[in-house]
Order: sequence, then C-alpha cells, then structure tokens
Amino acid sequence: MMRYSIQDPFLQVEIASLGAELRSILGADGKQYLWQGDGVYWPDRVPNLFPYVARLTDGTYYLDDRLYHMDIHGFAMRSEFSLVERTDASLTMELASTDETMPIYPRAFAFRIGYALEGETLSVTYQVDNRDDRMMYFGLGGHPGFNVPLGEGERFEDYRLRFDPPCRPRRIGFTADCFLDGTDRPFPLAEDRFLPLDHSLFDDDAIVLKGAGHRVTLEVAGGGRAVCVEFPGMDYLGLWHCPHADAPYLCIEPWCSLPSSHGKVAVLEEQPDLIRLPPGGRYRNTWKISIVTRKAQ
Repeated sequence: MMRYSIQDPFLQVEIASLGAELRSILGADGKQYLWQGDGVYWPDRVPNLFPYVARLTDGTYYLDDRLYHMDIHGFAMRSEFSLVERTDASLTMELASTDETMPIYPRAFAFRIGYALEGETLSVTYQVDNRDDRMMYFGLGGHPGFNVPLGEGERFEDYRLRFDPPCRPRRIGFTADCFLDGTDRPFPLAEDRFLPLDHSLFDDDAIVLKGAGHRVTLEVAGGGRAVCVEFPGMDYLGLWHCPHADAPYLCIEPWCSLPSSHGKVAVLEEQPDLIRLPPGGRYRNTWKISIVTRKAQ
C-alpha cells in the first residue's frame, strides 16, 4: 500500500492506494478531522463503496441470469488502485477490471476516484467508464467517518447535524440484520433542520434517509469547528457509528443506491435505484467535504 499527500494553505490530505481511501484530513492548525480507525469501534476511515452499497442477501446477486458472490460494500475498498495523475493539491487513482474482478462482477470497467483541494473544501469525484459491450448496473457511495468531538472539553452530545435547506426526510426501513424491509417512515428534525446527536441514535444500527436534501453540517450550536458534507448527485444519506457504544466518531455517508431487500437475492437488472451505464458510457458524480472554523458566539 502506497500513501500520497496533497495540500493547500488550508488543508493537508492523505490518501492510500488501498481502496483509494482517505486516511487523514488535517487543518492548518494541525487538527485531525477524519476518524483514524480503532478496532474497538470501527477500523476503517472512508471506504469507497463500489459496485454495490451495503449488504447483499446471502452475499449473492444475479446478473445475466447467473449467480455471483460479493462482500458488503463491494470490492473497491479492498482493492489496490493505481495513481493516474497528481499535482500539489489534487490526485486521481484508478481501479480497472481484471481477471480477479470478473468472477465477482462480470463487467469490464474503469473506476476512477479524484481528490481536489480548493480552500477548505475537498472534492471527491467518482468516475465510472463502461468498457464492456453490455449494460453496467452498479451502486456507489462514500462512507466518511469524522471525529466527534472536534474541540477540547466538548462531548458527542454537544453536537448536532444541520440540514440545509430545511427538510422533512423519511427513514428507510431496515430489518435487524440491515436489509430493506419495504417500509419507510417520517424522520422528524427539530425545526425541520436539526438532529441533536446522541449515541443511542445508532442502537438499531445505521439511519438511512431519503429526502434529506443534499447538504448536512456536523456542528456545535453557536460556533467552533464544523464539517460540512455536500452530495448534490446522491439521493440517500446514511448516518452511523458502532451500535451500542460511546464511539467518538460519526459517519456521514452519501449513497446513490440501497442494499438488498430482506430475504431476496438481488437481480441487478431489476433493482431500480442502481445506476445504469450503457456500453462505452461514462458516469461522474462529485461530493464534497468542507471544514468550517468559526468563533464561538
């Protein structure tokens, strides 16, 4: 595994070749914003989810009338990416299909992940090229974990999520083993904007929302350090930390698609939320992480 750094006057970012995963986001003052992994809670940092998001029933799916096996969140997060290009403030890495990926996902593809700094904002661009002569069906998403709290003397419960613009999202229904149960229900926010954080929110595992807008900020009311995640091209937002724990982090996860339904082996051609990319086609989607530093009011 290789590690690469990019930086500008505001942020220094480290990316690993394994999974093209973000490993560090340091502010100019040396503050670490990214969860650094801990096996007690969660060993990862920012997995890139491709070509499927979350779980497949029995770890299997159908494509072209054949049964295939794939682990949770796909294989990109466990694969070595190659460096394509790099500048002081940006880099692009690529995972291309191989003889090893074809038995897992039978399509020829190139999956590129680009990172670019501009001020206090890190842009993450996913690009998928269909190099096959058949339609591609795939899911895609980010899984960034952020340290909470971010300031000295603060607690997890001092933080909240602020949704912009105000919204009335619905929570996707999940079974106890994290598959779709076919239901969703209102997920009220305070003033249609705020979700106060509490560890007990995640006792039933992840909260996955639709209709939550495309911008959410992790903040303390009144000022201090904050992290904003923008995901204009993604319809779902996952919120998670290790269940039944006082885990000092929060994952804010922009997703394009959802996991399998309970008790049903997915047929990729029939799953409506998957991205469909014709032969020779190209798909691009950019989401952003912005660091905000504000004086307490």
